[in-house]
Amino acid sequence: MSEWFESWFGEEYVALYPHRDLEEGEQAIELIDRHLFSPVSHALDLACGAGRHARSLSERWPTVGLDLSAVLLRLAVDEARDAEFVRGDMRVLPFKRASFELVVNLFTSFGYFADDESHLQVVREVARVTSPGGTFVLDFLNTDQLRDTLVPYDETEIGGQIVEQRREISDDGRFVTKRICIRGTSREFIERVRLFERDDLCRLMEASGFTVADIFGNYDESPPAPDAPRVILFGRRR
Repeated sequence: MSEWFESWFGEEYVALYPHRDLEEGEQAIELIDRHLFSPVSHALDLACGAGRHARSLSERWPTVGLDLSAVLLRLAVDEARDAEFVRGDMRVLPFKRASFELVVNLFTSFGYFADDESHLQVVREVARVTSPGGTFVLDFLNTDQLRDTLVPYDETEIGGQIVEQRREISDDGRFVTKRICIRGTSREFIERVRLFERDDLCRLMEASGFTVADIFGNYDESPPAPDAPRVILFGRRR
């Protein structure tokens, strides 16, 4: 059985969510640039999507973007012409040990798997390809804030179509699921993200060979807080 993300991040996703906030992407990379643990000669944008972060990264350092979606990678090639792109699974990275001084995983491109062993495997792979003293930035949603502000239902018009979105947290509290339905059609898609607490993410990084040295609550360098929108962890490779 295929995972939800294998089919969702394709043509339908691009048609329904065409907007890319390049300014926000640049703000995220500026934050990273200010808090690096060592000089960077090679950077990896893990789960790079359509390339908005890879563009800003490649303006500073030689950058490789990796994603599973062939559709998003085609967009990324046009978005970030100075970067290189590879299609692959983040659980098995096709790179040699210590290939990068900087690895980033941005805008909640994590937590997609059904089992936590797979999430741990991702961070272990990141540690393998990160050079000693290098930087890993894991940018995740703030679970506390999401639980307090979850909108169960909304609808919006995109490209002349009404898109309905239903959100719920699983009974065990471990996942948030969003069901996306295009009104008047039989098309429905699912997004599911594991609701890691900040301490959970810290433990994953520490267990994989990183020391968590900085934590922020948003791209403007604000501190972590229960109502902050993000949990942005900076890990230094031991």
